[in-house]
Amino acid sequence: MKKITSIYILFTCFIVQITLAQTPPKRDYRLLATKTTQKITVDGALDEPIWQNAQKADKFFQTFPFDTSYANSQTQAMVTYDDQFFYVAFICEDKLPGNYVVQSLRRDYDGGSNDFVTFYLDPFGDGTNGFTFGITPLGVKREALIANGESLDPSWDNKWYGGVKRYEGKWTAEMAIPFKTLRYKSGSAPWKINFARLDYKGNERSSWVPVPRNYRLTSLAFTGEITWAEPLPKTGANIVVIPYVTGGFSKEFDPEDKDIAYTRNAGMDAKIAITSSLNLDLTFNPDFSQVEVDRQVTNLSRFELFFPERRQFFVENSDLFSRFGFGRMRPFFSRRIGIQQDTATGANVQVPILYGARLSGKLNRNWRVGLLNMQTAQDRSRNIPSSNYTVGVLQRKVFARSNVGLIFVNQQTTSDSTSDYTWGINDYDRVVGFDYNMASKDNVWNGKLLYQHQFGPDQRVEPFAHGSELGYNTPEWRFYFSHESVGRDYAPRVGFAPRPGYFMVEGSARRRFYPKNSIINNHGPGFYMNNFWDLNQKVTDRFYEFQYVFNFQDRSELSFFQGNWYTFLFSDFDPTNTDGVPLLTGTEYFYSNVFVFYSSNPAKVFNFFVGIGHYFKYFNGTRFQLNSELRYRFQPYGQIAVRTQYNQITLPEPHNSADLLLVAPRLDLSFTRKLFLTVFTQYNTQTNQANMNARFQWRFKPVSDLFVVYSDNYFTDNLQPIGRSLIVKLTYWLNL
Repeated sequence: MKKITSIYILFTCFIVQITLAQTPPKRDYRLLATKTTQKITVDGALDEPIWQNAQKADKFFQTFPFDTSYANSQTQAMVTYDDQFFYVAFICEDKLPGNYVVQSLRRDYDGGSNDFVTFYLDPFGDGTNGFTFGITPLGVKREALIANGESLDPSWDNKWYGGVKRYEGKWTAEMAIPFKTLRYKSGSAPWKINFARLDYKGNERSSWVPVPRNYRLTSLAFTGEITWAEPLPKTGANIVVIPYVTGGFSKEFDPEDKDIAYTRNAGMDAKIAITSSLNLDLTFNPDFSQVEVDRQVTNLSRFELFFPERRQFFVENSDLFSRFGFGRMRPFFSRRIGIQQDTATGANVQVPILYGARLSGKLNRNWRVGLLNMQTAQDRSRNIPSSNYTVGVLQRKVFARSNVGLIFVNQQTTSDSTSDYTWGINDYDRVVGFDYNMASKDNVWNGKLLYQHQFGPDQRVEPFAHGSELGYNTPEWRFYFSHESVGRDYAPRVGFAPRPGYFMVEGSARRRFYPKNSIINNHGPGFYMNNFWDLNQKVTDRFYEFQYVFNFQDRSELSFFQGNWYTFLFSDFDPTNTDGVPLLTGTEYFYSNVFVFYSSNPAKVFNFFVGIGHYFKYFNGTRFQLNSELRYRFQPYGQIAVRTQYNQITLPEPHNSADLLLVAPRLDLSFTRKLFLTVFTQYNTQTNQANMNARFQWRFKPVSDLFVVYSDNYFTDNLQPIGRSLIVKLTYWLNL
């Protein structure tokens, strides 16, 4: 017992020492916002009298490359407001010669590749949900929602105003956010806020409220307060209508289909503020033709791959609906809506969505609610029935930054051979789920506990899933542990659970060392493991990996990995996924690899990453792996990048060996802050397809666009065409 007590005391002293070493200077991080009646011209000049008298948030603290001193290039932030807008201004010291690091003039830029100032706003003070707005030295804007305390959702698009001025030795920025764009309670309650600057020209990140360098700047665990000199106004009515029209043609190079198909369509989205913190989104006959195509990957997995949702209606505010569960056990996956299986071919095909409605937001500081309903049309030619989808979510904040959530998912078939729409069909799938998301006040501890249960008209064995995770993160140490259990019949139609019938545990540990006066920012060893068992407690998969990672002061990275696998095949499998002679059910394999990864400084005009791996044994053969991406920025007008995946798999006869190549060049051009062109080509020998997608965008008014999208597809083995299409789409944002 004495030995245990001694160990506990030593551990406590160790933690206290770490805490004291990283404690920044104590300050009162409160900012008084004075209401103004002056007219503010949002041009970045800061020549209005209010800015001369406003209280300043200053003495920004460095968060990278170190977190123990004030920033080298200092920044000041100020706020004010009137009856319509919340205003934020920045004064950014800039004494270094050279150009700013700006990827392009396109809105919603990558935060890791641009100089910019930003602020993170938490109007309800719950530490979990908020907003962020940012602007670059060239006046390019960015906005996003903050979910789960730190995760960004940049798909959120809204109307606000910003301006920038550049001077010798500094640049200044000004932002005006309409109050009706934000969700908050009217009155005098303080808002949580943090201001930040990403100065990659000076290789520095800094913030008003200090953020330890092992956390994201977006973390709402590290915020100050805005207090209001006068109560905030009510937002009033906020109704937005976004109609669209499309037209185009498509041509399939099929011997049985020689005609060109012409298309035209129209529909509408609407956004209605029910209260200042509760929004209703509607869509009628939605069209997603302008959505960027998926980034292809070489598929060497035995299970279905996960691709993220890209359709705007589903991505906005998705944290409330889509973050239940874990990656391999999601009760709701929105990409299932609008996609059904063709009963004749077994292929997944798109079906029209007739309408959709989503209610989401806060009831008060502690309660969030979400309700989604979508209706798809039937396709009699493919024997695909119509379906209705309903998702309900209720979330309650507990403790400082944690929450408890409940989800209900229902998919109901609504047509049969005699009726286009009926609700009496005994064909449905339902899932109820529970999530407890834990986050400590200081963000050191994070965890999750979950349970999901599926219901349907048929009898099922073990139609449930459960899991848990716990993470610990300090500048020096990081630990993680989780478990997953999926029943043999758990397969939600509107969810994502590609692997039924398993129990899994995984864990990881990493130690970081911070050398002084070195080109290395931090380095250290790491370890990762996972084990899968079937429901008879037989090990089916095991993976152990040893790591060593170097992170350099210029944000480049060098990593070494050594992995060891065990795989038991519970179904036939071709390791090349090229329909060759499979390895047989019941066989087992031990194999290992080494992998080296290097990523260069992303602030450089030319930057890249490359990863090279060799499997000394891969199932019953060998494998060589190369992943890379080369990027060249011609600032500020765009970037060209070439991503490559190459896998050489050698297996003994009679199994297939394969050289699998995926090359994906991408050109992003921003002619102005309103004219953009993206050309994305993907050449994939595994799927025997090459496709090109070109998208022109003209943002002729705020959040109003003209899109021209051209697609062309070919077979890679003979370069014969498969199909091509041209779509023109016009959208217009109308405030009522």
